[in-house]
Amino acid sequence: MIELLYATSTLVFVVAGLTMAGMAVRAYVQTSRRAMLHLSLGFSLAVAGAAATMISAFITDFDGVKSLLLVNSVLTTCGFLLVMYSLVTYE
Repeated sequence: MIELLYATSTLVFVVAGLTMAGMAVRAYVQTSRRAMLHLSLGFSLAVAGAAATMISAFITDFDGVKSLLLVNSVLTTCGFLLVMYSLVTYE
């Protein structure tokens, strides 16, 4: 049951994150502001962390949880740093 909840919440996060990344790319195309590229990359990294962690967790039957959490944390942190950078550099 917990695995199903984890997979569902991760899939919702992935869909929402990719939607936001797509919206940022569209904003970049319309405005040519580099901050929108950073925003898109930030959301994409956060989504990649969540997706990679979920896929790896199910492949390894949740062995090595500490490494999975580390990968998720690093990618999500880098993603949010890019999101913050896009907000700071937006003109």
